[in-house]
Amino acid sequence: HKGFHFSSAYYFGNESASDDLSVYSMATREGNDLFSSFVNCVVLATMYAEEEDIGKENYKGIPQISLFGPQFALSLRDAISYSGSYNELYAKHFGEYDDKDRGRNILNNRGGPKIHSLPGLAAQSHSINT
Repeated sequence: HKGFHFSSAYYFGNESASDDLSVYSMATREGNDLFSSFVNCVVLATMYAEEEDIGKENYKGIPQISLFGPQFALSLRDAISYSGSYNELYAKHFGEYDDKDRGRNILNNRGGPKIHSLPGLAAQSHSINT
């Protein structure tokens, strides 16, 4: 039996750290790594577009890519021209929110590190017995 590949998460629920955390991502069938990578690039492109203040109206600011061959060079631009940035998608499906009200779904694009830890997980110290 084949399983699934999952893209980078694009939405996190607002549960507390002690509850199960809802994480949404795109799923593709295992066995087609190239397509799974492409889907992940589209998800990440929406976040890149928000970071660079690119949306449906100025989608040509999205760089062309050569990763998937010349026939797909404009694919990320096409995705943003159709759906918009992460912020535009969020507003379309959940309404307009101030950054402070978006909880775990705010992008860290205001300076600082881009490293993203899993939200909602409490930092705990663990000792490993060897």
